[in-house]
Amino acid sequence: MDFFAHQAQARQHTTVLVVYFVIAIVCIIASVYIASAMIFHATQTQAPAGAVWTGFVLWDPQLFLYVVIGTLSVVLAGGLYKTLALSKGGSAVAEALGGRLLDIDSVNPDERKLRNVVEEMAIAAGVPMPKIYVLDNDAGINAFAAGHAPQDAAIGITGGGMRLLDRDELQGVIGHEFSHLLNGDMRINIRIMGVLFGIVCLAVIGRLLLYSRGGGGRGRNPMMFIGLALIVIGALGIFFGRLIQAALSRQRELLADASAVQFTRNPAGLSRALQKIGRVGSQIGSVHAAEANHMFFENGLSKPFIGWMATHPPLEQRIRAIDPSWTGTFDDTGATNNSDPSMKPNQEPL
Repeated sequence: MDFFAHQAQARQHTTVLVVYFVIAIVCIIASVYIASAMIFHATQTQAPAGAVWTGFVLWDPQLFLYVVIGTLSVVLAGGLYKTLALSKGGSAVAEALGGRLLDIDSVNPDERKLRNVVEEMAIAAGVPMPKIYVLDNDAGINAFAAGHAPQDAAIGITGGGMRLLDRDELQGVIGHEFSHLLNGDMRINIRIMGVLFGIVCLAVIGRLLLYSRGGGGRGRNPMMFIGLALIVIGALGIFFGRLIQAALSRQRELLADASAVQFTRNPAGLSRALQKIGRVGSQIGSVHAAEANHMFFENGLSKPFIGWMATHPPLEQRIRAIDPSWTGTFDDTGATNNSDPSMKPNQEPL
């Protein structure tokens, strides 16, 4: 596997998606301005009903300035609030998901294996040793990394993942999670979630304006119509923002896979771990799983109705990116039809 080429490609795609996010914010500002200009003109003109748009001037520098300041203030204020709320240490996320802090003196062989692998990956990555959590009640194979920075990070893994993965497979999964920390994916996710919350705030303000009362009665109150426009624009902004967020998350997952291969120098381990997920599943039972799904090694929820909303690439795509010679497929039950995924394939030299 040419992991350097995969990393460069994933980073390039990420840059493009971030640019799309900036363009989306610009489009929201432009939409709010155009709606405001049209609404103010329609409610203030004294022309007969058939000539209400006569003399309409689209460009109004003063109104544009107000719209830019107002829209950015709402998005940035909402985003800052959400970012601060999400910037707690990784332990808070792990505990919210039902994680149990791994006992440093545990004599359980699976727990000792997990701790040794995390220690090895921390040394290889050159970062402080994170706290380790186990989701004992989840029988599927999954893992996550949480935290705003490596200094407050936590690594979590399901009970099924700890028990069912062998050492090489576990190294691949843990290396993937360390890659998220080193590549700054947690910070990217937190900032994007903050921006999306800011867009939600636009819709909330729109709802308040929709039921506001001003001079001239409800029929002549421009704030009511601006409120309706904000609700519509906010809803569309959230939808397209989540599409971009999902696409960005998929690219970061591919980047983390490539980085994990770089750390472990063992693509077969990560490939086998993904194949085992195809057989066992990766469901997370916590009520907070939906909020943290983008943090998981593999999708922890049911398959999304719209593929574009998926936060993770298909398993087949991830496996073939690591091992192009793999030709297996999965049936409806999640079982592979070509081989036992617990068997270690011949590893080609890097």
